[in-house]
Amino acid sequence: MQSRRIGQQTIELQNRPALCGNAAFAGKKEGEGPLGSQFDHVAHDEMYGQESFELAERRFYLDAIDTAVKKAGLAPEEIQFLLGGDLLNQIITASFSARDLGIPFIGLYGACSTMSESLCLGGMLVDGGHAQRVVCAASSHFCTAERQYRFPLEFGSQRPPTAQWTVTGAGATVLCAEPVSAPLAHLSRCCMGRVVDLGIKDANNMGAAMAPAAADTLLSLFRDTGTTPGDYDRIITGDLGQVGHDLLMQLMRENRMPLIDERYQDCGLMIYDREKQDVHAGGSGCGCSATVLNAYYLPRLQKGQLKRILFMSTGALMSPTSSQQGESIPGVAHAVVLESPTL
Repeated sequence: MQSRRIGQQTIELQNRPALCGNAAFAGKKEGEGPLGSQFDHVAHDEMYGQESFELAERRFYLDAIDTAVKKAGLAPEEIQFLLGGDLLNQIITASFSARDLGIPFIGLYGACSTMSESLCLGGMLVDGGHAQRVVCAASSHFCTAERQYRFPLEFGSQRPPTAQWTVTGAGATVLCAEPVSAPLAHLSRCCMGRVVDLGIKDANNMGAAMAPAAADTLLSLFRDTGTTPGDYDRIITGDLGQVGHDLLMQLMRENRMPLIDERYQDCGLMIYDREKQDVHAGGSGCGCSATVLNAYYLPRLQKGQLKRILFMSTGALMSPTSSQQGESIPGVAHAVVLESPTL
């Protein structure tokens, strides 16, 4: 059997699974940002018509999946696997949503790297012939994440300049072996990241904790595939924010693989207006890269405005317990190469 592995960490998806449906549902604050008009739906408030923030996050998740499946021209019963996760303990948003949907479920926890992690694994399932149609999804909610990882909202703690604002929203992408209609893009490669830990312990400085893992994954993919930053129209990180963005640029320069300023973008710096919205270093959360990918990048790939992008969600693998016990914050980043159907 011919190996699909390229080098140490990269997988070549020879059948190029199609991204055939997408959706991005966002909260009120996200709707007020630069990408507000491009989301499928923007909620009027953080509760989203529910009785708790956790139930609101689940509603975002379910609505994003339902919309993505419909846009793919499919019915829920035609989806063979649901791959996804969130930031909450025991990924209760994803797992309780899977209970309601009745779709075979592969629960994932990659922290904020979950969207690209699900695309990597979903792409391998479809490329290998193990499934014809899968949905990949991720979500987060400012109010659920804040009170789980940091302080009760009522506490009103002071946020330092390095802090990021957890995105309220969910994104879902349907992968198909044979799309019903014109695909949004094709998934050609994925690179599974290693866990990298340089000793950052500040839970309010996740950009610095995640940037080394992002650099490690990028360098691995470039080495495995023989490509350089100039081979991609965009290189996109999930939620490094300003601190992590600047650190990644520095790390890549030090490794003699500098990123091209106009071609490198971070979802955490795109989803909010940092001057007007008081989000400090930018956005974060599983929902950050999930919503920006589905609302902004996939439509541009479908139209041929972008030909090839490298999309890499980044995650800080901490827990409330590890933070309270003084542990450092390991980081991870998974990457996928997405290509326009016009190629």
